[in-house]
Amino acid sequence: MQRLTAESVTLGYDQRVITENLSVEIPDNSFTVIVGPNACGKSTLLRALARMLKPSQGQVLLDGQTIHQLPAKKVARTLGLLPQSSIAPDGITVADLVARGRYPHQGLLRQWSPEDERVVNESMESTGVAELAERYVDELSGGQRQRVWIAMALAQQTPLLLLDEPTTYLDIQHQIDVLDLCAELHETQGRTLVAVLHDLNHAARYATHLIAMRDGAIVAEGAPSGIVDAELVERVFGMRCQVIDDPETGTPLVVPAARKARKVAA
Repeated sequence: MQRLTAESVTLGYDQRVITENLSVEIPDNSFTVIVGPNACGKSTLLRALARMLKPSQGQVLLDGQTIHQLPAKKVARTLGLLPQSSIAPDGITVADLVARGRYPHQGLLRQWSPEDERVVNESMESTGVAELAERYVDELSGGQRQRVWIAMALAQQTPLLLLDEPTTYLDIQHQIDVLDLCAELHETQGRTLVAVLHDLNHAARYATHLIAMRDGAIVAEGAPSGIVDAELVERVFGMRCQVIDDPETGTPLVVPAARKARKVAA
């Protein structure tokens, strides 16, 4: 069994059901990316995996145990989350925000230690925000803030890291910077990453395991090179396209059909 799984879960908000009887296993040591059209259930599934949304039926398992029955601090020492919208407290510095990632490791008998200081500094170094340590978070650009939040998640030192649309609102250079950082964390530290992304080409380039969703169901999953083709793109996104080899990476590259070609087909 993989460390993080969902078994026959039904998820929704109030009386609105988003997905029913959904099962998924996140491969250990993978960079898993969830894609699909708006409102298909991507972020809802991620919230359930992160223990932020309790299934009305079924269960999410972390290391073989129902995640909602585990102590919150135990979950936080195993699983980190970068939510879609992160708001820092007013007047907090970068170093202080990143240090909050050490909270799951604190207790009555274990207060702040040199080890905590080392982890915070290493987290800021690895995300390229060490030189911003004394700056206020609300002074930073969107790309810098995103790196700071990732640094805080890294400071938790969790083997599993979940990211909900980590590239939203970022320009193309900062999108690539954040995804490069995620890939490096996966490759050099062996962490299991799960991210929700909107850009299918980014997903195909960076993911080792891809989950494609539509209408609350998983349409296909596997290595991007094994599942991404024109048929899948049309089935999931309703878009005609060609899929070619990315000239930089050899991964699938989706080229949407031109406007005139789409009009002719219609």
